Amino acid sequence: MTQDDTASDLLAWIGSDSVGRPMTDGGVTLCGSCRASRNCRLGVTREWLEDDAKKEHGAHFEVTCPRDQEGGPNVAHGGWTAGVMDEMLGHVPLLHDQMSVTATLTVDFKKPVPVERPLVARAWIDKVEGSKWFISGELLLPPRQSVLATATGIWIARDPSHFARYEKWLAEQDEADATEGE
Repeated sequence: MTQDDTASDLLAWIGSDSVGRPMTDGGVTLCGSCRASRNCRLGVTREWLEDDAKKEHGAHFEVTCPRDQEGGPNVAHGGWTAGVMDEMLGHVPLLHDQMSVTATLTVDFKKPVPVERPLVARAWIDKVEGSKWFISGELLLPPRQSVLATATGIWIARDPSHFARYEKWLAEQDEADATEGE
């Protein structure tokens, strides 16, 4: 596969603009590793923007930690919790038709997250400065909405050529490694 083929495949995955993207029936945008199964491997089953204009740019999610992400007995692995928070907060720009990449993510673990139990999450935009989206969110256990984890981070707005530039950079790294070995 050539570099141009790789870039073409990446653009087919993310679409020719920041809006075109593969989704589940529940409206969840799928990453590259989840698109083949048309199912979020992290367990996000539904996502949507809230209609309440008083709550600026908020998003809601339904999620269940899969059993294969268990860390302790009936408890999600902390890596799953961090990963799903990254996924959900990172989808806020997507729900606003903006592709982005994670720059920073801080997760605060409040309570153990149960596996195979319906959970909900919400995320919101704290502010946008240029290409930087500052986003916060929380993972909750219904019905009392007990807070299991909170997260904050920064996502950087990108266009689809971001991944093509990455592939070019990676190829340059490989070429540099090959010439060093000669």
